[in-house]
This record gives sequence, structure tokens and C-alpha cells, in this order.
Amino acid sequence: MSASEIQKTRIINELRGFIRKLLQDPNILEQSLVIARQQLTEGSSPAVMAQIANEISNTTSVHIPEDPAEHSEADKLFLELLKEVVQEEQALY
Repeated sequence: MSASEIQKTRIINELRGFIRKLLQDPNILEQSLVIARQQLTEGSSPAVMAQIANEISNTTSVHIPEDPAEHSEADKLFLELLKEVVQEEQALY
């Protein structure tokens, strides 16, 4: 198995575990969106995104490392999707 295949498998496994958490506790999504909506009013700088990650970790069963350099691909994807959803909501108004 090549290094890229191993990396893809690891990412898929992380996403599977994360999706499992979301299915077990659907409130995670709503809590995460509330946090993102509140924080993204200040822009979407790396510091704001780190603050969103920290608050999600503090208030849900999802753990995202405090240091953005330690974010997994799944962490980055989740934060990016939260940002996109909030920006799309704001564009509707």
C-alpha cells in the first residue's frame, strides 16, 4: 500500500468516526453551528477558526486540538464546512 493510500485510509477512518459521533449525538451539529455563527461575525481568520474549534471542544464530545497545526484532515474539513454553511446562510439575508 502506498503512502497516499495509507493517508486516504486514515482520513476516511477519521471521517467515519466523526460521522458516527454526529449520528450518536445530533446536538453536536446544532451546537457547532451556533458557535460558528457567533464567532464568524468577527471574520474567518485562523485565530477565529481556532477559537471555534476550542469552543466546540469545550462544549461537545468532539475534540479538536487547540493548536491549528495539530488539526487532522477531518478537523480541517469540519471547520471549513461549518464556515461555508454559515457564509451561505448569511448570503441569503
